[in-house]
Amino acid sequence: MQINSRASLRRPSVSIAALIATFLSSFFAAQTGQAQTAPVVSSEVANSAANYVQGEMQRQHIPGVALLVSRGGTIVQAQGFGLANVELQVPVKPETVFQSGSVGKQFTATAVMMLVEEGKVGLDDPLTKYFPHAPAAWKEVTVRELLSHTAGFGDYPKTFDFRKDWTEEELLKVVESVPLAYPPGTKWEYSNLGFLTLGILIHRVTGEFYGDFLQERIFHPLGMETTRIISEADIIPNRAAGYRLVKGELKNQEWVAPTVNTSADGSLYFSILDLAKWDAALYTEKPLKRSSFEQMWTPAKLKTGRPNNDRYGFGWFIGDRHGHRVVSHDGAWQGFETRIARYVDDQLTVVILTNLAGAKLDGLAERVADLYLAAAKNAARKN
Repeated sequence: MQINSRASLRRPSVSIAALIATFLSSFFAAQTGQAQTAPVVSSEVANSAANYVQGEMQRQHIPGVALLVSRGGTIVQAQGFGLANVELQVPVKPETVFQSGSVGKQFTATAVMMLVEEGKVGLDDPLTKYFPHAPAAWKEVTVRELLSHTAGFGDYPKTFDFRKDWTEEELLKVVESVPLAYPPGTKWEYSNLGFLTLGILIHRVTGEFYGDFLQERIFHPLGMETTRIISEADIIPNRAAGYRLVKGELKNQEWVAPTVNTSADGSLYFSILDLAKWDAALYTEKPLKRSSFEQMWTPAKLKTGRPNNDRYGFGWFIGDRHGHRVVSHDGAWQGFETRIARYVDDQLTVVILTNLAGAKLDGLAERVADLYLAAAKNAARKN
């Protein structure tokens, strides 16, 4: 998800330079202090990763970062840096809760695949099976195409009001009002509206709000205690604040209506500790059969029979980096940027959660992964 930018009223505020000088000075002096660390394997590579994260925070003016590195489903580094809340000077720690952005799409996709395994949904079912009053063009759209962003669905219209408290049916009408951008299955185009629709589909098939379904079938069974649908009204322990830079000044995230923050295109809270549990589960068949995950981690084919150009599966991008197979996803929403990258064959996962809109995480996650991959290679040579 990505919220549209809006003009904001000018108010006196502290400059970003002053804030950075205030809260970065303490943890740059040492890795104790504001850098909060869960039990981790102490190693030179962990220190190098921490130093690199801190350097990127200073360069990009990122208030806070949570870093997770796991191997084979076991945490090797879980560490917080900087501030979860700048105004209250609250440090980030491994328990800090961030907003997911589109990293949440993999959970929506997993929920749909659960229903596929149970025979309640077919990947090649036309959408009109679940939305009988939808536009006629939806007869040509399949569940598979929604999952892989090849359905012709687009993003929120430019006129969409993020501050209106839409009902689910009203949101569906918005989606239905947007003509298909291209014939289904003929190209790839990232679509938040497609995943919003999948959440409504889950509700129609199960009779449960998709967030409740995720809680009952994924989060609770896996012990993901902090992961849940966003609610700014509820009291959420360890919740981080989201920020954005406006002409060099740090501002709070923009407000959106409560129901806009409950859609299935990326409206979750989670911590790196919960994502460590999720990562561990992906090595098992607890949430899904191995065959279902392999389908999610395979680039979806277009009607030509060729994989889509962006190598997207179901809720995951599939890539190859220097000979290492990587399944990954980014997220951006309301002053948060997130990234999960799983080096599948190396059994290495890197997760980075930040509370600054526009933070660049691709290079940061790749650098951390490179440090751990190089260390593993050197260790193998010695053995």
